[in-house]
Amino acid sequence: MQFVVSSSLILKNLSQISGVVSTNPVIPILENFLIDINDGILVATASDLQTTARINIPVEASEDGTVAVPAKIFLETLRNLPEQPITIIIDEETYSVEIISENGRYKVSGANSVDFPRVPAVANAFSVNMEAGTLNRALGNTLFATSNDEMRPSMSGVYLQLKAERTVFASTDGHRLVRYQRSDLTSPNETSILLPRKALTVVKGLLPSDKTTVKLNFNSSNAFFEFGNIELICRLIDERFPEYENAIPLNNTNVMTVERLELLNSLKRISIFSNKATNQVRFSIKATELQISAEDVDYSNEASEKLNCDFKGEPMEIGFSSKLMMEMLNNISSNLVDLEMSASNKAALLIPKTLEGGEEILMLIMPVMLNTNA
Repeated sequence: MQFVVSSSLILKNLSQISGVVSTNPVIPILENFLIDINDGILVATASDLQTTARINIPVEASEDGTVAVPAKIFLETLRNLPEQPITIIIDEETYSVEIISENGRYKVSGANSVDFPRVPAVANAFSVNMEAGTLNRALGNTLFATSNDEMRPSMSGVYLQLKAERTVFASTDGHRLVRYQRSDLTSPNETSILLPRKALTVVKGLLPSDKTTVKLNFNSSNAFFEFGNIELICRLIDERFPEYENAIPLNNTNVMTVERLELLNSLKRISIFSNKATNQVRFSIKATELQISAEDVDYSNEASEKLNCDFKGEPMEIGFSSKLMMEMLNNISSNLVDLEMSASNKAALLIPKTLEGGEEILMLIMPVMLNTNA
């Protein structure tokens, strides 16, 4: 079996799904792309058992066939070829794969496609459609706050709640919480699922920023994303997401409004002098002034800066992790943000002042205990 395809076209498409391929797969066959050709369409599949991605590529082929191709060496070869039509010959008896370019021939050992895991079907699925730009924005505001702790699987993904009046995306790592809501995205049938971080990271990297429709189907065990020429199937996290609404403080009488970029840039400078274990910075706030300071007693390092702000409430001091605060500020596009607080030992809320129509963003961050000598 052989087919002809543009080197840049097949490289672009395979690169899009390569993030699914694991460097240390559970079974060796998962180091490969599954290549299926049917009626002039090449369907490439990558999987790590938990997440599977497929992409359709038009090719010139006289016959159908299938083989598993080593992902790493195949991609590296394509990356180093100039743009040109290439011929790929597959020996279905030995599973060898030969790439023929204008000036060279490159041969790799493939594998029997029968050994590649089958793509799970999403039967009896619940379905919802949303714009790619909307999903991209929702994931951009929530993925960063998911947990990397394998011992806390319930926090390792994004919680999606579909409701009659709105849709909620939520994530937490135990130190911070993000709730992203869209009133322009609703569902008559209320339901919720917990989507894994890796799959959503791949989806976000593939999404266009336009109004392309993303079709999401899901049942009790799997979710299926479809847009453009891409399909992605992932296993849902079978855990209960924390009761996050109970953690959001309601009576925050101290509210500071500040320029987001000024605060972010100040934190970047001040955090250099903070303790490397805690990343602690101190906010000293009064009517029109925010003083940010940090100290690393072990190395006698310290720094402080003053920023203009608009503060309503009693003068107060509160400590935060500069690392977590900077990540939150980096994922907000609004020029102004509100920091709502009740007390120095209670959770604070970071809320953008400017939002897109129909959206609401709330970011919660837990304070850190201030050092008495900081």
